[in-house]
Amino acid sequence: MSSSEKTRRGIQSIEIGSHLLKTLSDHGEPMALRDLALASGVAAGKAHPYLVSFCKVGFVTQDPASNRYELGPLALELGLAKLRRIDAVKEASKVVGELAAATSQGVAVAVWGNLGPTIVQLEEPARPLHVNLRIGTVMSLLHTATGRLFATYMPPRVIEDVLAADSMGLHYKNPNDAHSDTSLQKATEEVRRRGLARALGQPIPGINAFCAPVFDANGRIALGILIMGAAPGFDSDWDGDMARRLLACAAQVSKSLGYKPAKTTD
Repeated sequence: MSSSEKTRRGIQSIEIGSHLLKTLSDHGEPMALRDLALASGVAAGKAHPYLVSFCKVGFVTQDPASNRYELGPLALELGLAKLRRIDAVKEASKVVGELAAATSQGVAVAVWGNLGPTIVQLEEPARPLHVNLRIGTVMSLLHTATGRLFATYMPPRVIEDVLAADSMGLHYKNPNDAHSDTSLQKATEEVRRRGLARALGQPIPGINAFCAPVFDANGRIALGILIMGAAPGFDSDWDGDMARRLLACAAQVSKSLGYKPAKTTD
């Protein structure tokens, strides 16, 4: 047997048990044995011994009245331990380079800082964009896709002071109040509807951008991922390839942070 085959070998029972635990986690509510078996594709008679052992160690608990199973205190303890060790920017760094390479566009990561959304990582495209963007750049709440993204998802009380400074033109010299409270409200409504923010030739003429949110396990915005490029070669359609790739990248990072999107009903 080759070394690679030895590396690939695992313990099937652990894989089956992990599948049962993930099914419980994905369902989000206590499950009867028959429902868990059906959802996981594991026969009830086979699943039951796993659940008995999981209950003994605290991975799973069983309600004595309904006999339904749900994740237990040990699962919570391990999940919290993992979350405490997660660095959102580090998780994003694992994928933004791939996004930049796959699209040949500039990609950046922004977090909320003392002065507003701040660039903390920047992947330059193959062809320089000649934009005044670098690590440490603070993005305007009013005039950039990144800013409008954070204006949408940050608590209003947090952005008030930053927004006031932005309105006085501290970030950009020509704010021209086409960006009134009403227009900003419309912009944030669009962000919520689309799931990402878009800027067309603003604040830099000829440069288009999308910015998508990354959420943590509590559903709070952890950072924004920005993709930008020269308008002629940048697919700026809301449902275009660029937007889809960016949303997939942001969703991947959100998942690594423990975020679970709310289930939608038809």
